[in-house]
Amino acid sequence: MEMNLADLFEIVAGRVPDRVALVAGDRRLTFAELDERATRFANHLHDAGVPVGAWVGIYAYNRAEWLEAMIGCFKARVAPINVNYRYVEDELRYLFDNADLAALVYEGEFGPLVAAIRDDLPKLGHLVRVEDGSGVTDNLGAADYEDALAAASTEPTGTRSADDLYVLYTGGTTGMPKGVMWREEDIFFAAMGGGNYGGPGIKTPEEIVDNVAASPLRTFALAPLMHGNAQWTAFVTLFGGNTVVLGTDHHLVGDAVWDVVEREAVNTISLVGDAMARPLVDAMAHRTVPDSLFAIVSGGAILSPAIKREFHERMPNVMILDSFGASETGANGAVDVTDTGPRFRMNEWTTVIDDNFEPAAPGEVGMLARRGHVPLGYWKDESKTAATFVEVRGVRWAIPGDRAVIEDDGTITVLGRGSQCINSGGEKIFPEEVEAALKSHPAVFDATVVGVPDSRFGERVCAVVQFRPGSTASLDELSEHCRQHIAKYKVPRALTVVELMVRSPSGKPDYRWAKETALATQ
Repeated sequence: MEMNLADLFEIVAGRVPDRVALVAGDRRLTFAELDERATRFANHLHDAGVPVGAWVGIYAYNRAEWLEAMIGCFKARVAPINVNYRYVEDELRYLFDNADLAALVYEGEFGPLVAAIRDDLPKLGHLVRVEDGSGVTDNLGAADYEDALAAASTEPTGTRSADDLYVLYTGGTTGMPKGVMWREEDIFFAAMGGGNYGGPGIKTPEEIVDNVAASPLRTFALAPLMHGNAQWTAFVTLFGGNTVVLGTDHHLVGDAVWDVVEREAVNTISLVGDAMARPLVDAMAHRTVPDSLFAIVSGGAILSPAIKREFHERMPNVMILDSFGASETGANGAVDVTDTGPRFRMNEWTTVIDDNFEPAAPGEVGMLARRGHVPLGYWKDESKTAATFVEVRGVRWAIPGDRAVIEDDGTITVLGRGSQCINSGGEKIFPEEVEAALKSHPAVFDATVVGVPDSRFGERVCAVVQFRPGSTASLDELSEHCRQHIAKYKVPRALTVVELMVRSPSGKPDYRWAKETALATQ
């Protein structure tokens, strides 16, 4: 069995070549057109000398070229690398260097940022620029995306392997972005629909055509393709012979989303938690539910019960579903919201284990773990790989750090990460990175960063700060300072000032104290 993502896409495209595969703004591509453009991009990479096994960054907002380039990378047997378009220079420099990028596809608006770090990246040999109408110039000498495709061959790119890499960079819970490395076959079964075809999974690549929908559905992927949520949604959709609708606006506006749902007769909306759901449910107060819509699915951040209730009240015939997963485990299951909180119905590969890697008893707090199709590890981080991907008695487990309990009915209650990671609208924010930015302000003596409740984003970043004697600064001043060092979504949105910072005897931040103090003052 050799499941390669490019091979699987080509099989589906051969089955339904004239069916619409992708809608991105005013762009529409059939499966045949998407397949051809991806093949041309793959051949362009080969012509440019990008070797098999290299990593290629994709740095753009949602647009047709994002998905074309991603599929093209798989065809060329290179790994597409997601680049967070919110990053500032320091973050981009780290990511590009850590990933050893051999090539980069970037949207024109981001040219100046690429130019600012280009000289620090000797391994970055080939650049491709996607024109976006911004009028921004960069003098990088990059190949024009459309010219590159026009000049490239449409000939097949050769034999591929199930061992070819899919890599997803995630901020995760250890600070700087980490590349989670998957075999393509494993990510297909773990998160791209492979386990849902024919029961436990399809047996041969050719069997995927048996599951191509007779009447295609349309799925609206609202999240950016730079996140796993949208990537997995897109490939699940394509592998079923269905149509991906991309959200191409740079800012989410509820009415604009519903306009697209109505215009494109969308059947399913995929989004990330309350931050994306809130504008939609608010806009629905003065709209009617589109006839085509039958499901809204959230992943990456839980939909709060209040948001779900509002959706049910305003669109009672639309299913509202939560899913649970992680970059390190793939898609694990769906959520049931009970009076005591969310409980997950996990798949057969996911369970809770104790500290001895034995199945935890009902009611016993243990570690959420997945076996079977799991990643190879973290790129350039052997210690974190050893801690997260553990082989015990011949079984390899992915243990991303969530503490959980199996209930008597077999559902799983996830208690949260053992780390202090902040989840704000699906974006994972590591406190130490924000703390470092705060401490670089001349007025700040010490700082601890915690997450506090936010009605829209689930959590927002709160800075607990001890100022230097005789110094002070406002939240606006601290936030503006932080924007020079970290992405905007990581910048503190709340401030608690303390006379003396409390730390543990070892000198580590006392996050429990900091959170209690922040909550008492917000």
